[in-house]
Amino acid sequence: MAVALVLVLVVAGSVLFHMLSPWWWTPIASNWGYIDTTLVITFWITGVVFAAVVLFMAYCVYKFRHREGHKADYEPESRKLESWLTGLTALGVAAMLAPGLIVWYQFVTVPEDATEIEVVAQQWQWSYRLPGADGKLGTSNARLINFENPLGVDPEDANGQDDVIIEAGDLHLPIDKPVKVLLRSIDVLHDFYVPEFRAKMDMVPGMVTYFWFTPTRTGTFDVLCAELCGTGHGYMRGIVVVDTEEDYQAWLAEQSTFAQLSSPEKVSAAEDVRP
Repeated sequence: MAVALVLVLVVAGSVLFHMLSPWWWTPIASNWGYIDTTLVITFWITGVVFAAVVLFMAYCVYKFRHREGHKADYEPESRKLESWLTGLTALGVAAMLAPGLIVWYQFVTVPEDATEIEVVAQQWQWSYRLPGADGKLGTSNARLINFENPLGVDPEDANGQDDVIIEAGDLHLPIDKPVKVLLRSIDVLHDFYVPEFRAKMDMVPGMVTYFWFTPTRTGTFDVLCAELCGTGHGYMRGIVVVDTEEDYQAWLAEQSTFAQLSSPEKVSAAEDVRP
């Protein structure tokens, strides 16, 4: 009897902890409310199954407890029970898979009007590249990475000359405009993750991965690395600022392009002021 009661209390405590827990997701700031909905559906399905299984165990412990003068009958097969369990299991699996597949289709289908930006990860900092006036990112190559060209932008590609380079700084994005994030790592495995945006993706050396989202509210959000990338993993932090269109354009006008960073100003002898 005591064991059955403990099992019932485990179910009741688990449900109460889930419903009253102060720990939950951060308020969403992107279009990926579908991801939250899918997680909630999964929580409910797995929670109901967990409660049903544990309560059934409690019932069995109580129903078939040892009682003087009672003898159990061995009945190993019940086609009716097996049919019910098979049907309910199939429905449960389908209910968990279907929302995820729908969200995944949306996740890999990037809007045609999405602006491409690039995030480059390096132990232990984030750098960014935004398209210039031509709206196109230039090509890049890992072999071109050096002190003067930390993102490996191809200097022979005309499309890359006006690319905006942000090395270890804050990334600004305009509100309500879809963004396709191209992800590169130049050393080890990283993962660009902003909790409020929900969507994220691994950054694999030698590959260009991607995900997309649309910022839906202005604000300042923390960037985290969601993969253990070395001893400085916990310090690999960054900032994404979602601006109004006016604020974004004002910030963008203050940034330097690849051409500007590649051709530093030369000071002539006449301009060289000496004491």
